Amino acid sequence: MANDTSRVDENIALRIDSEHAGLIGDAAGEADSKLEDAIALCLSGGGYRAMIFHVGTLWRLNDAGVLAQLSRVSCVSGGSITGAVLALSWPKLAAGAFSRAAFIQHVVTPLRRMAATNVDAESILIGMILPGVTVGDMVAREYRKVLFGNATLQSLPDSPRFIFNATNVQSGSLVRFSKPYIWDWRVGKVSSPRTELAVAVGASSAFPPVLSPVTLKFKESDFEPNSGRGLQRPPFTTRMVLTDGGVYDNLALETALKRCRTLLVSDAGGQMQADGDPAENWASHSKRVLDLVDNQVRSLRKRQLLDAFTSTDADHRRAGAFWSVRSDIANYGLSDAFPAPFERTQELARIPTRLDALPDTLQERLINWGYAITDAAIRKHWDPAIAKPADLPYPGAGI
Repeated sequence: MANDTSRVDENIALRIDSEHAGLIGDAAGEADSKLEDAIALCLSGGGYRAMIFHVGTLWRLNDAGVLAQLSRVSCVSGGSITGAVLALSWPKLAAGAFSRAAFIQHVVTPLRRMAATNVDAESILIGMILPGVTVGDMVAREYRKVLFGNATLQSLPDSPRFIFNATNVQSGSLVRFSKPYIWDWRVGKVSSPRTELAVAVGASSAFPPVLSPVTLKFKESDFEPNSGRGLQRPPFTTRMVLTDGGVYDNLALETALKRCRTLLVSDAGGQMQADGDPAENWASHSKRVLDLVDNQVRSLRKRQLLDAFTSTDADHRRAGAFWSVRSDIANYGLSDAFPAPFERTQELARIPTRLDALPDTLQERLINWGYAITDAAIRKHWDPAIAKPADLPYPGAGI
């Protein structure tokens, strides 16, 4: 694949000094942190908006023959739902030679079924009423019922490596859920975990305040000796209190940046809007502050990514592409890009960050938009030799 130093669209056209880039990320990284000539895909958070937008991303990458080349898929929040379905379906996709028919059957269909399911409102209500049942329990139940059954992290393929990211409220660090381990670098590593996939994805997508926290219980003996730095002791090793991975890293960039030279980053996160008269009651004000924190985390991650894409240091430089649900496709300057009127795409970008059922027509437009902007990004900034597809997944729906 071709390398290009101008592979980021105007949405992240701010440079960050390399000395500041080191402030973002775990101090310890992964044990096997050697950089590889490999392709990583990062799927951001954003509720059902992200889950379905990323379907379009995966569809375009599969049509381009790129999906089968992935070495790592790092996911957070709504992106974790999409990534987990892809992970469970990977053997079937491989058996079907990653055909479009196999992709639709095993990835698109179950995720669209999930997108037609109301989760958050009912989960919040029952979690508030029933004793001994949390909102996180209810969300995991819906994931289990609609998508994952009793699959565990050990049901994931060995390759590519799938990682579902959550945030540890106790340690303030990222928690990685994967087949080889669950790991918070400060608390320690649990090898070969049997945690249910529905629970891991539930923790990754437990966006605050309504779906958070998710609490996991462990035994001290579950952790590898001396695998944590400073916090490998109770209560950190016996009770892990988790919230949405997007609180720490909404682009799911951390575990991919440290390992792979090529980064494909799909961002379906929300964007904070200016408000000249913000509410002053404690609930609305608290939400506004949370939105501000989220916006800053996202901005810092994008700057970190830009620094990696434009670095003059060969050891630090990354190839790849970034695209966003909020991008303007005209900025890519492709004469044959799919028509995607900015006012129409911004309607899709403003879909609320919820796990609330989406109408079929809205799902199809979101998938088409994810497909179209992914196509523009990878052909413009990564590999111009990739052929433009004949049409969108749902031609009748448009964007």
